[in-house]
Amino acid sequence: MRQEVELSLFKFGIDHEDLLFLHRVDSHFSLAEQMTELKRMQDEGKIRHLGLSQVTVKQIQEAEKYAKIDAVENLYNLANRRDEDVLEYTAAHGIAFVPWFPLNTGRLAQAGGILDKIAKKYQAAPAQIALAWLLKRSPNILPIPGTKSIKHLTENVAAAQIKLSDEDFKKLSDASQF
Repeated sequence: MRQEVELSLFKFGIDHEDLLFLHRVDSHFSLAEQMTELKRMQDEGKIRHLGLSQVTVKQIQEAEKYAKIDAVENLYNLANRRDEDVLEYTAAHGIAFVPWFPLNTGRLAQAGGILDKIAKKYQAAPAQIALAWLLKRSPNILPIPGTKSIKHLTENVAAAQIKLSDEDFKKLSDASQF
């Protein structure tokens, strides 16, 4: 782990990582060992903030015994909310939640479906409504959607200006089976 971080710092010509995610808990080492090493690098100034990815609440709590956790990145979107407990925990403990695959809308985006209808109501793209739903869901959510064009980047940024009504938020929330 240390070698990868130091190689990254060298490769990019920087002296520290602002936020480093432990993207997967390595089953070959205890979480305590992994977090202790990350905390050591943080104390050396090589890492400013620590994050975890694809973890459970129990794993977050274990990691917090060794270092302050600033962010968690888990699979979470309008169509897949299996990690509601992780989102709730992070919100209650002042930890940023970065939803991985935030634009996956699955069947909800089908023509004539609830997402399509609400998008038309707001004169927006379905992806914008999915992002607006995430932003309304919790103040600690920081969606970072991938984009392949300037058009999509512009749409994604504009989603922050869409203010879903409570009724539309509930309709979208209720439509998903997770």
